[in-house]
Amino acid sequence: MKSSPVYLLFLIGAMACTPSSRPEPTKTLSKQEVPNFLVILTDDQGYADVGCFGAPDLQTPYTDALVASGMRFNQFYANCPVCSPTRAALLSGRYQEYVGVPGVIRTHAQNNWGFMDTTAILLPEILQSSGYHTALVGKWHLGLESPNTPNERGFDFFHGWLGDMMDDYVAKRRHDINYMRRNQEIIDPPGHATDIFTDWAVEYIEQQKNTDQPFFLYLAYNAPHFPVQPKADWLAKVQAREPDLSEKRAKLVAFIEHLDDGIGQVMEALKRTDQLNNTVVVFSSDNGGLLRDEANNGPLRDGKQSVYEGGLKVPTCVSWPNKIKAGSVSETRLLSMDIYPTLLSIAGIDFQHEIEGMDFSPTLMGNSQSTEDRPVFFSRREGGTRYGGKTIQAVRLGDWKLLQNDPFGPRELYNLAQDPLEEHDLIEDKPDKFKELNGLLMKHLQKAGQVPWQRRMD
Repeated sequence: MKSSPVYLLFLIGAMACTPSSRPEPTKTLSKQEVPNFLVILTDDQGYADVGCFGAPDLQTPYTDALVASGMRFNQFYANCPVCSPTRAALLSGRYQEYVGVPGVIRTHAQNNWGFMDTTAILLPEILQSSGYHTALVGKWHLGLESPNTPNERGFDFFHGWLGDMMDDYVAKRRHDINYMRRNQEIIDPPGHATDIFTDWAVEYIEQQKNTDQPFFLYLAYNAPHFPVQPKADWLAKVQAREPDLSEKRAKLVAFIEHLDDGIGQVMEALKRTDQLNNTVVVFSSDNGGLLRDEANNGPLRDGKQSVYEGGLKVPTCVSWPNKIKAGSVSETRLLSMDIYPTLLSIAGIDFQHEIEGMDFSPTLMGNSQSTEDRPVFFSRREGGTRYGGKTIQAVRLGDWKLLQNDPFGPRELYNLAQDPLEEHDLIEDKPDKFKELNGLLMKHLQKAGQVPWQRRMD
């Protein structure tokens, strides 16, 4: 195995190499007291690339059934238009920049734009300290070496992919490095990665049926992130059913339908083991779909890597049989980081540290929550010639959104209630609104700038 130089970076001395404070065990919970949690996160699945969210050429019966069984969220946003930052936000309950992940964590130091703050208290750490068994199956993408490996950051069990994308879903390598792990052990399982993660998740669920310990399973698929690599039989089925699709779109549809089948197997495992009714299931994507792969983000502008709506709005639902009303729909505006306090609230677990995530469990129980006065922020730091180490960013307050989608380009102002497709820039017409939102955004970026995102070389 080749060594990965991703962390030969600079971090100010104040940041320790091991977490300085972790939640202490408080009480032991049982399945009779609290539900299990299953969070399913897909990779680059566009807003409309779920059947019930609008794709006319794609069949996702199992995801559709999951959405129908609980609450669908029409205004749910990923924290960032790319992978690592959104995952950092989901697991920390904080804006990704505040925990040291403003951009994508990669293998090579010169192209790496994040280092997870070792003092950040992650969701699995709190659940673990409260008696949950915590597991990650699938993609981690928040660190390749100690101290930021899954087992060091709150997961009792890790069976998956340590890195970012796979160069091939069957060979399962990145830069010729094998990042597949079972806890700390390097493994090399045969087969397509989607099937492997599905099988491992099913195996884990079956193992938990005989314990009284509640579980938190974070199932993070690599699919449908490029390279779009469906299995041959799935592609043949789609091309027979949809002969007018381009080859590129047909491949993505087959890729997602194969993924959907895996989700169906996982949900069936919960049912078969009599754990479905006591499991809260969250489904979401880490960002919008990639347009060059012909992803479907609905009528929204742009896609992955963009702070226009198509890069940020993602298909999302939460299901909990007999607790969350089946077939319910919410227009509450939420972000990935809001999952953190919501699950802790459902479990009755208190915490004292600062987060920006919002508990939306009242919405899940049918009570209204307003987010009109809540400013929310989106940003991404990146290198290369397009970004030059700078950021793209956006702020949303009520119906208004200010964005800069190119670090060297102009800022733009939209009223999304009147212009949901972001076609009519009002920055010249609404100078007071521009000034208000810009002030909020500058404060956010200043606070983010206080947090180091590189590791010390020595």
